[in-house]
Amino acid sequence: MNFKKSPIRCTRIDSVLGSIVLAATGHGLAGAWFERQRHWPDTRGWRPDDAHPVMREAAAQLTDYFAGRRRHFDLPLDLSHGTAFQQAVWQALLAIPMGRTTSYGALSKNIGNPAAVRAVGAAVGRNPISVIVPCHRVLGTDGSLTGYAGGLARKSALLSLEGVRQVRQLAAAASPAEVAR
Repeated sequence: MNFKKSPIRCTRIDSVLGSIVLAATGHGLAGAWFERQRHWPDTRGWRPDDAHPVMREAAAQLTDYFAGRRRHFDLPLDLSHGTAFQQAVWQALLAIPMGRTTSYGALSKNIGNPAAVRAVGAAVGRNPISVIVPCHRVLGTDGSLTGYAGGLARKSALLSLEGVRQVRQLAAAASPAEVAR
């Protein structure tokens, strides 16, 4: 992921699922990664800025989401750091409502490229804005949990938080405190 296009500001917040690093540009929120997740960006040159208004609002909205008080995020997003294909996939993720899931195949069809299931999976895995751009809502065709850069326990916990029934049993196996470790 090329974050060299514009200056990046960052901050770290705590959540019930572990620390999250937020990043923002002058165009909006550009990243939200769980600490130690796969596809961690190169953060050299990023400047800490706990007072950045977009990140402060993102932190507040994430806090409300994890407390069950928020069902939709309302933040300016900067998804420009991916390829055109990745950006199309990330935009399609934004259309998946809270409490609902979709499959990689359905997502491929939604972006007009039904044969690109594996490429869609790769783009979903590289989503730079965890939780807010809801890649956790994408399941296997059979409804099974599949890869998640933040870990399957977190994916299960996020879906459970949103009331997705088919993963509740999996989420019960890992409490938020266990996931955050």
